[in-house]
Amino acid sequence: MIALILGTFTFLLLIGTPIAFVLGAVGLVVLVATTGTNLLFLVAQQIFAGMNSFILMAIPLFILSGELMNAVGITERIVKFTDASLGRMKGGLGHVNIVANIFFAGISGAAVADAAALGAMLIPAMEKSGYSKSYSSALTAASAIIGPTIPPSIPMIIYGSIANVSIAGLFAGGLLPGLLMGLLLMAANYYISSIRGYQASRASQKGEIWKTFKGAILALGMPVVILGGILSGIFTPTEAAGVAVAYALIIGVLIYRTLKWEKTWEILKKTVYSSGVALLLVSVGGILSWVLAYQQIPQLIANTILSFAGSKYVFLFITAVFLLFVGCVMDLTASIIILAPILAPIAIALGINPYHFGITMVVALNIGLNTPPVGAVLFVVASITDQKMEPIIKEIWPFLLCQFATLALVVFVPAISVLIPKLLGFQV
Repeated sequence: MIALILGTFTFLLLIGTPIAFVLGAVGLVVLVATTGTNLLFLVAQQIFAGMNSFILMAIPLFILSGELMNAVGITERIVKFTDASLGRMKGGLGHVNIVANIFFAGISGAAVADAAALGAMLIPAMEKSGYSKSYSSALTAASAIIGPTIPPSIPMIIYGSIANVSIAGLFAGGLLPGLLMGLLLMAANYYISSIRGYQASRASQKGEIWKTFKGAILALGMPVVILGGILSGIFTPTEAAGVAVAYALIIGVLIYRTLKWEKTWEILKKTVYSSGVALLLVSVGGILSWVLAYQQIPQLIANTILSFAGSKYVFLFITAVFLLFVGCVMDLTASIIILAPILAPIAIALGINPYHFGITMVVALNIGLNTPPVGAVLFVVASITDQKMEPIIKEIWPFLLCQFATLALVVFVPAISVLIPKLLGFQV
């Protein structure tokens, strides 16, 4: 049965079938092969069940809030504030790129969206200030990975809904890993900038930090509202996503007055496309998940792994390496849908904290967005700058090492993922 699943999956990928249809087709083939046509009604049932979730409503709402915030000029205000604060440092615009992604991470929750929004603005600015185009693109791609690590995070929403783990707790657990990754990227940028002579973007002006902070304070307040409301228990992640949309509309229409109604149609189309892709993966993935559970394949894999994984850290290390490989060749969302139901129970059986394992899985698969041949974020920055992939890949290796270091610390130092959830009262 495993051979049939792997064979069908590999064949469909090799002929270029979109990953959502791969998941559905594999589930359908295995269902027919094992039960005949008697249970075909389960296909429609599982597709509906996959989307019939209040938690998953947060995905289109967070995507919409990110699109709205970008359209009303929030991105530009955040960049101006970070530039005024950090532009004086050596490698200043590189630091601005990283910190702007940290701020923007609290708004969109999607690496591709962050790379597109900030890359279009910062890559040309960095190039104009003397940075190479390939280095600017690589740093932008690496910084965008912070987005789905710091909450709100769409991968965490999907993982939490599949693995039955508190999404608010996962959000809390992602704060320190995301900030740690940002600090390591800034250290690498400073070192490389010192060698190559990438200097401060410009001299600061008196009162500029305060002036730009006042201009960006409403934008910076959005992550505070979202995270504060979720972590304090005032509202759920889905309700927080709705609040984020309302917040963006109020700022864009009533305060900044930069959101024109003619823009909303394009914003809604982008939102429908992006959320449709994610939800299609989740829904058709339900077919494969049901078939795997019906054939008790997760239990078989679990027993096999438990037979040679002598300790939880051995399992975590093997899992992290495996997920890094998977991230190179498979879509992030699809990877979570397929692997979370298999790996999460093993982690629980080994006594691994569910937040620790969830953050490990999300961070490892996020790194896959920066690794070829799939590397969705790499393709985004390459398309923005009209470059070939090779020079970007060559420049991104120092930043990948920083991300690998972050993952290693997350794996072997559980407190990085568990400390904040524990302090906030989540059951750990």
